[in-house]
Amino acid sequence: MGDAKVEILTPRDVPLGGPRAMTVRRTLPQRSRTLIGAWCFADHYGPDPVAETGGMDVAPHPHIGLQTVSWLFSGEIEHRDSLGSHAAVRPGEINLMTGGHGIAHSEVSTPGTTVLHGVQLWVALPDAHRDTPRAFAHHAPRPVRVDGAELRVFLGTLAGDTSPVPTFTPLLGAEVLLDPGATVTLAVDPEFEHGLLVDEGDVTLEGAALRPADLGYTAPGRATLTLVNTSAGRARTVLLGGPPFGEEIVMWWNFIGRSHEDIVEAREDWEKASDRFGEVDGYPGDRLPAPALPNARIAPRKNPTRR
Repeated sequence: MGDAKVEILTPRDVPLGGPRAMTVRRTLPQRSRTLIGAWCFADHYGPDPVAETGGMDVAPHPHIGLQTVSWLFSGEIEHRDSLGSHAAVRPGEINLMTGGHGIAHSEVSTPGTTVLHGVQLWVALPDAHRDTPRAFAHHAPRPVRVDGAELRVFLGTLAGDTSPVPTFTPLLGAEVLLDPGATVTLAVDPEFEHGLLVDEGDVTLEGAALRPADLGYTAPGRATLTLVNTSAGRARTVLLGGPPFGEEIVMWWNFIGRSHEDIVEAREDWEKASDRFGEVDGYPGDRLPAPALPNARIAPRKNPTRR
C-alpha cells in the first residue's frame, strides 16, 4: 500500500495482439481495483526497440461499450477502423475511438518507428450511452507550464487547460513531466478519484514512493495532489481521474457489457462478421478470431466498497 493514503498497483506482463504479440505492462484492471473513475484498462509499453521485437501489429479486432485512448511518448502507430478513419497516432496527440454498439480497428507501428513507447487506455461507457454510434476524435494538446512541471491535458481540465475531446462521463487525462527534483502540487477536483502512472523516474504521490510502471491510486476527497520527483533526471507520469463509476461492468476480451449474455452476443456477432462491427479496410491480413468463452459465467466487476 505504501503511504496509507495511496494504494499502489503494480503491473503484470501481458502479450498483446495475437500471434505477432508484443508484451505490455497491464495495470488496470486488477483484482483489487477494476476502475479509476470510468478508466477501466491501462496498458503501458516500451521503450520497445522495433528492429528487435517487430513492434506493434494488432490485426482488426472488435470493441463494444468503451472508448479507447491512445497516447504515445515515442514512435508512430497507424490506426484504421470500420468508421473509415485512417490516422496516425503520434507522441503528444490523443486519438480517441468510441466503440459503443460496435467498432473494429487495427493498430500497426509504422516502418519509420525505431522505438515504440506509450500507453493504451480504455474508458467504460455508462449504461445510458454504451450503445452509442462509433466515432473517432483527435487532439494535439498544447504544453502547459506550471512551477516544476510541463503538462499536456488530453482529456478534461487541469492547470487551467481544458481538452475539447468529448467524453460521456467527467474524466481527467494528462501527461505530467516533472523537472529533476521538483515538488509539484496540482489543484484537482475533490469529487474525483485519481491514478498516477509512472513511466520514467522515481516519484512520490502524497508521500508514497512509486517506481516506473507503478500506478498510485487516491480516493475522492482531495483538492490537491502533491508529486515529488526524487530522480536526478526528468520524470514522466500520466495522471488519470474521474468520479467513481457507480455501475458494475462485465469485461471479457475487447468487450465491456453489463451481463454475460452481452458478451456472448458480441462474440457471436464478431465471429459471424455481423454488420455490427463493420470492416477495416487496408490492413494486409486476416482479422483476429475471438477466443473461446470461459466455461463459467463471466461475473460482473466493481471496485471494493470503501470503509
